[in-house]
Amino acid sequence: MSLVIKNLQRVVPIRRVPLRRKMDLVRSILGVKKFDLGIICVDNKTIQNINRIYRNKNVPTDVLSFPFYENLKAGEFPQPHSPDDYNLGDIFLGVEYILQHCREREDYCDVLMVTATHGLCHLLGFTHSSEAEWQKWISAGPGTLEGLSPHYSFIL
Repeated sequence: MSLVIKNLQRVVPIRRVPLRRKMDLVRSILGVKKFDLGIICVDNKTIQNINRIYRNKNVPTDVLSFPFYENLKAGEFPQPHSPDDYNLGDIFLGVEYILQHCREREDYCDVLMVTATHGLCHLLGFTHSSEAEWQKWISAGPGTLEGLSPHYSFIL
């Protein structure tokens, strides 16, 4: 199904073709390519406003996910009942925030991809309550999200 990438900001240039290609690969690996997905790139002001409204946190952030299937458990696949139900939801990427927080030797496009994958995992029911928990989540071992790191060539 479709992957829609919208760029609603003008602060950070977005290369949509590589992002689309990599996210299509991730969707295939995770077995959800037949589902629609929206990725919206926004600036700090917009992501902060969304974060304030939906999470009561008046600060910018890197990613916010809005799942179509709100009660999906981690590891379960959505069970669509009609063609309109083939939707995972939307991921808002705070691209300005992501760029500002890239470490010295990190490639922005790689970090953007990992952050988008992080958002996709939230749409699929995976949760964490802290950054430390997220780091533990992605480095749990073979067969986990560690394989989606920018250090692995199949995504780059």
